[in-house]
Amino acid sequence: MLFVYKTINKNGERGEGSMEASKMDSAIVALQAKGLAVLSIKPKEESDDIFRKIPFFNKVSNKEVVILSRQMSTLFEAQVSALRVFKLIGTEAENITLRKHLLEIVDDLQGGSSISSALSKHPDVFSDFYVNMVKSGEESGHIDQTFAYLADYMDRTYEVSSKAKNALIYPAFVIFTFISVMVLMFTVIVPKISVIIKDSSAEIPFYTKIVFWVSDLFTQNWALMIIGLIGAIMGLIWYSKTEEGSRWISNTRLYIPYVGDLYRKLYLSRFSDNMSTMVLSGIPMLKAIEVTASIIDNEIYKEILNEAATKVKGGQALSVALSDKKEIPSILTQMVKVGEETGELGKILKTMSKFYQREVINAVDTLVGLIEPVMIVALGVGVGILLASVLMPIYNIAGAVS
Repeated sequence: MLFVYKTINKNGERGEGSMEASKMDSAIVALQAKGLAVLSIKPKEESDDIFRKIPFFNKVSNKEVVILSRQMSTLFEAQVSALRVFKLIGTEAENITLRKHLLEIVDDLQGGSSISSALSKHPDVFSDFYVNMVKSGEESGHIDQTFAYLADYMDRTYEVSSKAKNALIYPAFVIFTFISVMVLMFTVIVPKISVIIKDSSAEIPFYTKIVFWVSDLFTQNWALMIIGLIGAIMGLIWYSKTEEGSRWISNTRLYIPYVGDLYRKLYLSRFSDNMSTMVLSGIPMLKAIEVTASIIDNEIYKEILNEAATKVKGGQALSVALSDKKEIPSILTQMVKVGEETGELGKILKTMSKFYQREVINAVDTLVGLIEPVMIVALGVGVGILLASVLMPIYNIAGAVS
């Protein structure tokens, strides 16, 4: 946060200026350390853009953490002190939320905290994986390499997730178009045609009655539908946050046709990449498994890794602990076993990570290739059935009149 101040020194000379600090007390202490008496100090408005002041619109993105890690790696490599590194980057950060976190870290470092300890107080920016990697770097004396590893790892993660998100933009557009066309048909076209058919003495087919009933639901009970939709969404969100709901969603993801295969490869890629990065950085096996379990973002795989951690603690090898799990392919457990026997587990996991990353990208491409034609056909069939349901009675009416 930026503070503006007015001071007076021992000679009675007045001065004013501005400085960055995480809180007002820190700014006052910094000024007093320079032998200045503070006359006034207050936060300075940093922007007229109200959205920049709202945390929701100013979250710290993965991309920003990647850039931050690159900057820290370069500065540590140049033998710049940790306090100076975070102070330099913190004062220059454009994201207000990130700047606030970094300046709070500066305060902790000035108070004698280690880098990993200071980072651990900001879990919404720095994950357990990130903190443990930094702690390993501190213990080994290779903190510059650690931040380079972190930047590379997050770059890979960002690339895979971005590929998946970008590839699904077109299918999402097709689905949105399909829903929009159907809603337009039920709210504008069908009601006008239904008046003509209902006024005639012709018998209305059963399927046409269903279409009219759905149209009436859209036009006459739209408020009830919206309330029901909002209620269903809120109920799903609440259920997903429960232990049972979270597990059910995690399990369902893995067994949806085609999509489940994509999720499996994504989680295996995340497991291999996390484990390889931590093992190569010298983090103990048990700690690496526990940290990976906490950030894998799937309850099923989290349970598998927690069970594996318990077995490894009891003396079993990781390959043995994973061998009886159907969610873990035998090729992965076999490669892990080879890595354990040769002492090259980190390199083996890195190879498997690259393999599964390629598999994720290929699975996304395949899924998108399937979604596009399926949705286009579904759109055509849906509109065709709808038109046939309302046009056939009209043809019958016209035939009876002639």
